[in-house]
Amino acid sequence: MYVETNKRSLIKGVSWRLLATTTTIIIVYLFFGRLDLAIMAGALETVAKIFLYYVHERGWNKIDYGKKRIEPFNLWIIGLPLSGKKVLADKVYEKLLSLKIPLERIESREVRKLLPEIGYERDDRILHIKRVGFLIKKLQRHSVSTICSFVSPYQEARDTVNEMTENYVEVYIDGDPEQYKTIQEAGFIESVDHTQLEDLNRISEDYDKPCNPRIVIKPDENLDDAVDRIVSYIKKNLV
Repeated sequence: MYVETNKRSLIKGVSWRLLATTTTIIIVYLFFGRLDLAIMAGALETVAKIFLYYVHERGWNKIDYGKKRIEPFNLWIIGLPLSGKKVLADKVYEKLLSLKIPLERIESREVRKLLPEIGYERDDRILHIKRVGFLIKKLQRHSVSTICSFVSPYQEARDTVNEMTENYVEVYIDGDPEQYKTIQEAGFIESVDHTQLEDLNRISEDYDKPCNPRIVIKPDENLDDAVDRIVSYIKKNLV
């Protein structure tokens, strides 16, 4: 969220008056043929109108009429390990930065570094996601939208995040363990390590497929096309 400062308003007023004063001096000189009169008229006009412009700008900043508040949203990108959530979320985040809105990127592994005691059993994962939901709720109170990428395997935890946050948009990368090579070839993931493969096999057996995701991404979909679909949805429905 950006607020017009007093200094910025003043500089805008000065730059506008320089342009307007030059125009005034030229017009007065053309009509009367006196340079001294033209300069004097321009100087008097400049002092008076810089002050009036400043008062006018600051006055409008205090008026809410005509302002549109952009409600914060929570873009929740989920899928199995190796489905390409991180790459997709990073690229969506980069594109949405052009909207100049308060925006934060939240990634599962980064959050786990802050909470290393959290394990990977069902109850641990649900608690982990609920904590993230609480964080997002706090950010949204300050009009900050979020783009998140989590395995988020359990519907119970996803429902909790949906209830805790405003404008919850669930994006599901619909893939299975046999398709990770296809996903890698499509550009959704850059590399695969042994730990990720173990996590993939363990989670895939217990993963609750989402009931009604807002957007579904197929593993063979072009990465740029998937990013554009998500960004278009956000622009059309939320900003």
